[in-house]
Amino acid sequence: MPTIASILLVDDDAQFLEVVTDFAEQKNCSVTGAPSLAHALKLTAQQHFDLLLLDLSLPDGNGLDLIGHLDQRQTAQVVVVTGHPTVETAVRSLQLPVMDYLIKPIEGDELRRLIDQAIAAARLRADSDATRESCGGLIGSSAVMQRLFEKIRRVAPLDVTVLIHGESGTGKELAARALHEFSGRSGRFVAVNCGAIAPDLLTSQLFGHERGSFTGAIRDHAGFFEQAQGGTLFLDECTEMPLHLQTHLLRVLEERDVTRLGASASKPVDVRVIAATNRDPLQAVRDGVLRADLYYRLMDFPLAMPPLREHASDIPLLAQHFLDRLNERYGTKRRFAPDAMRRLLTYDWPGNARELKHAVQRAWVMSGDELDMKIAQPPQYPLHQAHDHGTMPFRIGMTIEEMEKQMLLRTLAHFDNDKTRTAEALGVSLKTIYNKLSRYQHEDRE
Repeated sequence: MPTIASILLVDDDAQFLEVVTDFAEQKNCSVTGAPSLAHALKLTAQQHFDLLLLDLSLPDGNGLDLIGHLDQRQTAQVVVVTGHPTVETAVRSLQLPVMDYLIKPIEGDELRRLIDQAIAAARLRADSDATRESCGGLIGSSAVMQRLFEKIRRVAPLDVTVLIHGESGTGKELAARALHEFSGRSGRFVAVNCGAIAPDLLTSQLFGHERGSFTGAIRDHAGFFEQAQGGTLFLDECTEMPLHLQTHLLRVLEERDVTRLGASASKPVDVRVIAATNRDPLQAVRDGVLRADLYYRLMDFPLAMPPLREHASDIPLLAQHFLDRLNERYGTKRRFAPDAMRRLLTYDWPGNARELKHAVQRAWVMSGDELDMKIAQPPQYPLHQAHDHGTMPFRIGMTIEEMEKQMLLRTLAHFDNDKTRTAEALGVSLKTIYNKLSRYQHEDRE
């Protein structure tokens, strides 16, 4: 069986090397020992290591001096492990690309966690070597997308909260799934759209409830946090969460335990939280829809999703990917017409990759062997112009379901995502709005 991950231990403590090796071999990882800076320099110049455990007190100098000589492409993660901690070295470590600063002796669980992160880093490296045009379900070969992929791969194995922000249709959920896929976490990926669940139900859905805690609670219910135990919880449209629930969320993030409605005791949870919003997060704080303390807690690591117009060179790659999936799904061999790509590249795609995907789907349905993108010509009026003027265009052949969806979404945008005012304007119940938004979210994932 091949080795999963490689670890370099820069330490002259032979006993500690033996302990680390025993733990690593249980998970089929290799450990190489380097008792001095000189030896470590030679090894890091020759091969890649997925984890570097670095002691500070070495026979020929301070272990931190090694970091400046490292090629970061050759060493995925660096962790300081010392039996002689000082404020000076701790501060210096913060200024260097050091993932953690640990004090000996290290507990077995802590050592296992480090090895698991090395395994996750090794898998990331293997995936990266296999393909550089994708990251999970995200597609792109442009410099913009490659920078995004690099950020995702670097932060994925770390236990930090990520806030993804960007326009609708840019792939925020795909980015969240990639973060989970590359995290090494064994639990589930649980996605919840905070804007598609009625506020009075969201508390129970997130944190769970006990039987009899409210009318209709006929059995115990594990909330999304418990369902994501050991995995990742993705909170889409987090700025749609009521402010009082944001307070509860902040407490869960800080305390790492949840209390079900009607329960007298809390339960510990090991869940990595990823949040997303199509608003400017800081503007959401100014507008009073996102608590400032929750904003700073979610912003452990911000991830901005670029709109498609900022990496238009990826449009042919994305369009072909969407067509390939349709061909595979339906057993066809359709291709783009000669002028298709020119047409795709002359539009700015305000709906981003999601709009492009739907355009390719429409062309696939209406075309023969060659996809004629004139059939799927995008509307002449982008969404942001349509609701600015209080009107919206309908094209001949548009289904009643499509018209209803566009009317709801554009009315919602007109009222700045206020679902109550949208329901009143359209003459439907608030429950209807939430049900339809939930259905649209499901359709977009397919």
